This record gives sequence, C-alpha cells and structure tokens, in this order.
Amino acid sequence: MNRWNGWDLPFFDERHTALRDRLRTWMEQDAADEARIEKLSLVEQCAHYLKQVTDFGFLNIAVADPSCAKVALDVRSISMVREALAYRSALADFVFSMQGLGTAGIVLYGSPEQRSRYLRACRAGKAIAAIAMTEPHGGTDLAAVRTRAEKSGDGYVLNGVKSWISNGGIADHYIVIARTGDEGAKGLSAFLVDAGTPGLRTGPNLDIISPHPLSEVIFENARVRAEQMLGQPGEGFKVAMATLDIFRSSVGASSIGLARRAMDETLARLHTRVMFGKTMAEMDTVRMRVADMAVDLETAALAVYRAGWLKDVRGQNVTREASMAKLVGTESAQRVIDSAVQLFGAAGLQTGGIIERLYRDIRPMRVYEGASEIQRLIIGRRTLADAAGE
Repeated sequence: MNRWNGWDLPFFDERHTALRDRLRTWMEQDAADEARIEKLSLVEQCAHYLKQVTDFGFLNIAVADPSCAKVALDVRSISMVREALAYRSALADFVFSMQGLGTAGIVLYGSPEQRSRYLRACRAGKAIAAIAMTEPHGGTDLAAVRTRAEKSGDGYVLNGVKSWISNGGIADHYIVIARTGDEGAKGLSAFLVDAGTPGLRTGPNLDIISPHPLSEVIFENARVRAEQMLGQPGEGFKVAMATLDIFRSSVGASSIGLARRAMDETLARLHTRVMFGKTMAEMDTVRMRVADMAVDLETAALAVYRAGWLKDVRGQNVTREASMAKLVGTESAQRVIDSAVQLFGAAGLQTGGIIERLYRDIRPMRVYEGASEIQRLIIGRRTLADAAGE
C-alpha cells in the first residue's frame, strides 16, 4: 500500500482526502483479519463485510440520506470505496455496491415515503438491497423484458422470472423492472417488491467463478400495491439507466482495485524471484510487461475518475463517459491480471492463491452491468450523435 498513489489525480477535493485515510485504515484492518474471514461461509462473509462497511460509514456514501431535501450521490467517493474494497476483497466490494445499486432507483425516483422506509434501513446495514433486471433469455437487451405487471384492482400482479440476481435469496427488497405496457423500453415500469411478498420465491444459489449470493427470483401472481411503483408508469427503463449512469463507472474502479492488488503482488515477486542468475525485475522483457501493466492501470484510473468528476462537478449526462470508464477499467484490469498470472508462472495458476483468485474475480466484471461489447455500442452511438448535433 505504500506504493499506491492511484488517487493522486486532479479530480478530488478535501472530502476525498479524508475518505482516503479512512479507506486505508479499513484496508489495514482487513489484512489483519484475512485468515479469520476466509474460514467463514459465504453468507457469513457477506454479513461480516456488511457490518464493516456500515461501521466505517461507507454505506453513507452508497445509500443517500432520505432526510436530505436534495440528494446527490458522489460518484468519485463511490468509486474510491469500490477500488479500495476490491483491492482487499471482491466480496466486500460486492456487498457495498449492491446496497447502492438496490437503492439508487429509490433515491432518484422514490416518493418521500419510499425513501424513508427503504433507505434508512439499507443505509444502517439493517436491510439488504437488490435490483432485478436480468432475465433467462438475456440481460443485455433490457427493453425486451418479459416479466409482466398486470393492473389488478388497486395494484399490480407480477409474473415472470429474473435470473442471475445478486443478493437473490438474502435481499429484503428488490427493485423489479417489469412490463406494464407495449413492447420496448417505454412499456417498462419499476416496482419495489419486498422479499416476503406472497408469490415471490427464489431459487438455490447459483455458483460462479467469483462466488457471491446469486439466484433466480420468480414471480407467480405476486401482488404489489400501486404505491410500490417507483416513479410513473413507463419509467422503468429510465430508473434502470439512471442507476447505471451512477454505478457503471464504479465497476471500472472496482476492476482497478483488483488490478492494483495483482500489480503489488507481482512487483513483490519480481524483486525476489531469481531466474538465470538474476531477479526477474532485472530482465528487460519483464520490465516491458510491467510497463504495459502500469500504463493500463493509470489510463483506467483517469477514465474512471474523469467520468465521476463530470457527473459530480459538471452535472452533465455521462452515459458515454460511464461506458468508457467501465470498458477501459475492466478491459485494462483483465490485461493487468492476465500479465500477473504469466509473470507468476505456475504459482499464478494454483487454486486458492491470490493471483488465481483475482483472475476469477475480474472476469465477470467484463460481463455484468453491460458487457464490453455493449459499452462499445453505447460509446460509438453517443459519439456519432454528438458529432451530428443530435
């Protein structure tokens, strides 16, 4: 951590300096607790990290204070927290980010009653949040959602299946994107659905290469009241996109955290591993590989925190810049960690080793919240539209 100067960028102010110091304190504590935490079950680890991010005040950054008249989530702070948490544990980052993803729609579109009821508990770490968008036939095309919410009396009845839902099975509420109208994005609405709602059930945990709570969420005639809608009918797509505009760039920050850990572990190894009569750090071919890793890291950091600065300070639409941050952050981190595996050699492939773990943790980040291919489409479309003055 002594070498880490990743936040020495022109995009921060005094509050970020104070947050940096708090994050470093947490990182030192987590490092000391690492052996004990690894012995806990997945659910127990999530509970541990939920308490940690609550006790250190990090949830106050991901979940807005419902008592504030004007709510603004600071994307740079969110990104800093995600970078630091991911450096130590992808699961810690997951716990923090999901509290934000599962509440941002309430912050932006919720009524005062909704904000008071849901945000307070999630901000205090007393309730777990989730957002349910992805479906079995595909998650990339949100406008093609098939889960339906049919008007019935003074409410709606939901039927459908959501898949690959993070915090599925342990969440206290889900923000659910469902179809209330015709085909396409304008026919979608968003609902706040409590976990105990009759007709809502979850499947078994789905195992993936970077473990975290993940399951299907199934709706079978699940009835919700009309006041459980977020915003107005037909605004579900807007709720989802506004959430992603805040958190998508922070996926790049999380990826940078993983990559910085891989870089630090690699640098330490290169200075101690001797090959052909000299340390690896003295080999020109190794130095060139390290140069590429360093350039990838610093370029990604610039893209991520520039996107946050444009959102926080300029207050402008950052759909393109958030996509750039996610694309550059995740793809660069994948290259850095792949290089770490190569430089570690067989030790980088050993199950249970830190480099092998990081390799598993980085791969999903190029898929969720919009795969890299989708980010390229968004960036290209917005760049061409801006050039045409549209």
